[in-house]
Amino acid sequence: MVDPASSYEPPFLLRNPHLMTLVPRYLPRMTSLAALPHESRLFATEPGTQLLGYCHWQPHRTSAPTVVLVHGLEGSSESRYMLGIAAKAYRTGFNVIRMNQRTCGGTEHLSPTLYNSGMSADYRAIVRELAHCDGLDRIWLVGYSMGGNLVLKAAGELGQGEPALAGVAAVCPNIDPAACARALEEPRNWLYHRHFLNGLKARLRRKAALFPGKWDLSHLDDITRISEFDDRYTAMDGGYRNGADYYDRAGARHVLGSIAVPTLVITAQDDPFIPYSMFTVPSILHHPLIRLVAPSHGGHCGFYQRRTNGEDAHWAENRIVDFLRNGRL
Repeated sequence: MVDPASSYEPPFLLRNPHLMTLVPRYLPRMTSLAALPHESRLFATEPGTQLLGYCHWQPHRTSAPTVVLVHGLEGSSESRYMLGIAAKAYRTGFNVIRMNQRTCGGTEHLSPTLYNSGMSADYRAIVRELAHCDGLDRIWLVGYSMGGNLVLKAAGELGQGEPALAGVAAVCPNIDPAACARALEEPRNWLYHRHFLNGLKARLRRKAALFPGKWDLSHLDDITRISEFDDRYTAMDGGYRNGADYYDRAGARHVLGSIAVPTLVITAQDDPFIPYSMFTVPSILHHPLIRLVAPSHGGHCGFYQRRTNGEDAHWAENRIVDFLRNGRL
């Protein structure tokens, strides 16, 4: 179902999608979690692979609901949006776990593989560990961008098979990676494209230093498009035939119809590289458990708002917290 009554009102100057995407990243805000309890934890998701999470437990953790946060491409558990939503969710009474995807947040040594948009099995494993080892029975998955695709894909694959999964929220998820890669490579998006591609190349070099001989870097400097990088490195490393096979199989769009828990999808119709057309499909619009909230403006994971009704300026975070607090659509 679509929420037609979006409460989002952006500042006039941030109606430009590029300004909305970039400016909020540099505006001052309090993101310290120093007052929260803090515990690092390694989750073994498959042989030889561990993911690092930072846990902020409530005093009585098993009686509190839990939210697992997953960042986007080239982000980490320390990304500002991860810190912002973590603080709000903890104040709402949730246990909070800020995850690093494989190789992210300085964890290149914890996995022999790169990370990619299809690794939803990692988050299915984390949910099951929290449910069956920690006794947590109300677990929510929240992801941004690439992380949004991962949590939606995990929820669709779990279906009704994990009672502890209570719900999912995704902000600007790249549910069709091929469409997103094409949009990212458009000339108007050169700044984002360069940022992501340079980050991926630097990460691969760090990985290669830890695992000598695993990747051939002789042509790395010649790659100028993220689709080339994914075709040559990401796909091969992830067990896909090629980049096209990776982009097709990694998208959550294939399993959205199997989602069996309340799900919130927030995206902006003017997102520069997450095309809105991906979300105007029956598997989302007609799904009884998926609520799509898609303001005309918001950029990519920006959603900075005029301060109204006592809220701060971070509209998407506040809508997610409302969703978590209410436990339903």
